[in-house]
Amino acid sequence: MQNIETLASWIEQSDNIVFFGGAGTSTESGIPDFRSAAGLYQTEQHSPYPPEQMLSRSFFMKMPEIFFDFYRSKMLHPDAKPNGCHRFLAKLEELGKLKAIVTQNIDGLHQKAGSEEVLELHGSVHRNYCMDCRRFFGLEQVMASKHLVPRCPYCQGIVKPDVVLYEEALDQQVLIGAMDAIANADLLLVGGTSLTVHPAAELVSYFQGTRSVLLNMDPTPYDKRADLVIHDKIGEVMDQVGRILGI
Repeated sequence: MQNIETLASWIEQSDNIVFFGGAGTSTESGIPDFRSAAGLYQTEQHSPYPPEQMLSRSFFMKMPEIFFDFYRSKMLHPDAKPNGCHRFLAKLEELGKLKAIVTQNIDGLHQKAGSEEVLELHGSVHRNYCMDCRRFFGLEQVMASKHLVPRCPYCQGIVKPDVVLYEEALDQQVLIGAMDAIANADLLLVGGTSLTVHPAAELVSYFQGTRSVLLNMDPTPYDKRADLVIHDKIGEVMDQVGRILGI
């Protein structure tokens, strides 16, 4: 409880907070992470193709049917709802204390909770584009497609999710925005991430502020560098902090 009270006091004293998060931010919303014991990479070990391979650009181009079968069944969670972490961060942004969310997630739950300044390092399932004519489509249109591999209704090109696959580069504008936001923060909250996926994990090194906090169920390479470490469910922690601060 003392760590949570400390976190609450630091948030109260800060006015340029940035949150950097990963898959663990959304596990309490029913979306599995990747590398934990119950994560996607562990539960899919008996598949003919490992998830890392199925989520690569080369696999997408060679076997789009298998890609989309996996993508639809494992990566899409349209009914998921924001949890305590998403809601609390949205409130902090509304109060003007949180300046940006830098996320590795593609689920759009931060926006669903009401956050606007969200830098999506790995894209979003809610954006999809035709690889031929470049028209964009929402998630609903992709899910409603009668074809296993969704096709553009205008030119019949393949509609690709606007997510960063293995072998693809991050969007440079989003990456630069994330670097700037973290570099200018006075309090950095790092949550729900193993900090093992690069280059995203390297972004925490740009932090030059006063205090940094690590919130994650399991230890990470950043634990020794953080000023405060809380190994607990991030949604429950943020709910408690919100009650302490009355927001």
